[in-house]
Amino acid sequence: MAGGLVIVGASLAGLRAAQAARREGFSGRITLIGDEPHLPYDRPPLSKAYLAEAGEPDYFVAPEELDEQNIAIRLSSRATELDPNAREVVLADASRVPFDKLIVATGASPRRLAIAPDIDGVVTLRTLDDATRIRSRLREGLDVVVIGAGFIGSEIASSAHVQGANVTILEAAPVPLVRAVGEEVGAAISGLHSRNGVRLVCGARIEAIRGETHVTEVVLADGERIPADLVVVGIGAAPATEWLVSSGIELNPIDGGVVCDEYLESSIPGVFAAGDVTYWPNGVMDVTMRSENWTNAAEQGARAGVNAVVEHKRAAFETVPYFWSDWYRSRIQFVGTASADSVSFASGGPQEDKFVALYRSGDRLVGAATLNEQRKIMKFRRLIQQRGSWDEALALLEQTLIERAAHARA
Repeated sequence: MAGGLVIVGASLAGLRAAQAARREGFSGRITLIGDEPHLPYDRPPLSKAYLAEAGEPDYFVAPEELDEQNIAIRLSSRATELDPNAREVVLADASRVPFDKLIVATGASPRRLAIAPDIDGVVTLRTLDDATRIRSRLREGLDVVVIGAGFIGSEIASSAHVQGANVTILEAAPVPLVRAVGEEVGAAISGLHSRNGVRLVCGARIEAIRGETHVTEVVLADGERIPADLVVVGIGAAPATEWLVSSGIELNPIDGGVVCDEYLESSIPGVFAAGDVTYWPNGVMDVTMRSENWTNAAEQGARAGVNAVVEHKRAAFETVPYFWSDWYRSRIQFVGTASADSVSFASGGPQEDKFVALYRSGDRLVGAATLNEQRKIMKFRRLIQQRGSWDEALALLEQTLIERAAHARA
């Protein structure tokens, strides 16, 4: 393989793809291309502990480890085009990188707010450099407005609150997080904001973000003017696939994600995808999906790396989605899907700081959400993987409650 394996995206999915290919016996050339100047680092802490505390970023790998694994890395190198006929990736400096097999792991880019002016103090958070700039501004008494009450926005709000800032969250939807966890659980976990002294405004319509050279306020459609020294826009992300548009690769018409088969191979033979960019048929969940979370990036990256270059170990990628989020020293966890016939708070309640919510479709358990119940969630993930029934889910919950009571008495 003259060009070997080329991976575009030096993040978690890309790194795991390279490492898995080596671990499973691939001896050809591996090139990892990233548009940032940093080695692959852990992104979830950027909106959590990295903002709330002093500390260094968590890098996944050191240069000497890449050398030992014979993985070449090119940083500060942005891919601008895929030439499928020449089997080359074109970079921003006009150089071309040949490949035999390619993995697209470019992740997602923050969505922009159309009315947001290009002035100091209006920011998004996606990269380590973004997080460092935001952290340098946070201080006690700072007026912070977070636009978007999704997981990233809520984590930023929590971190800013810990730093002593005055935080307001503006959310366009009547209930946050409906697509991620459903209306009932979205409302329940969003209650953490008010219980911790952070104002959440749902159904918010933003009229303007004002300031001369630096932001000073956010104006709502109802006339309210909210002081703002810092505005963080967190309204979601879209797959970073603009560089693929001219290649002819099949992209999802709604958001541009790379459409793949169950083996994570795209419409262009030998071109695979992993992580936030990828649509694929997830057999265990019986749905074609795209998943933006740490666990999916790690697991899918490893499978794509093997599928691309170790033919005899090629396998379909199936997973029960899992993600977590930390707000105000509380741990939120979710497995499965929120697309369900019904949701029940099987333990605790929506106003409490500890609960288990189960999602039912027909007679199957298809999802579970927990707040501050860290020991339970993986049991439900395994049950969903096994296509467990609703009765089995209730029995499992009862057993875990019995075990917890016995442990408390011990």
